Amino acid sequence: MEPIGLLAQSTVSDLDAAHLWYAAVLGREADAAPMEGLLEWHFSDDAGVQVWKDPLRAGNSTTVVEVADLDEELTRLDKLGIAHDDPMNTPSFRVVTLEDPDRNRLILTGV
Repeated sequence: MEPIGLLAQSTVSDLDAAHLWYAAVLGREADAAPMEGLLEWHFSDDAGVQVWKDPLRAGNSTTVVEVADLDEELTRLDKLGIAHDDPMNTPSFRVVTLEDPDRNRLILTGV
């Protein structure tokens, strides 16, 4: 296999609520809605996040996003009132966990 792209996916029960949350967390509106029940945020030509309406599987997803400045992102999220854990330190980076309205985990990593 030679992957040329990757889309992480979170499954949700309420696409409208998820849309509001992900747009706030990611700092912009979705880039695409390629089919009913699916929203996409593209970070590059070959990487992004999908939010998919699937009530039977909702709340069981984890997506990891590396950010350039974790402190800046946490300040922005705090101003928006978006709850998150305190950063955990690892030997080479820090990790913060957020949960969307369905309790899917969005993990931010950075220095």
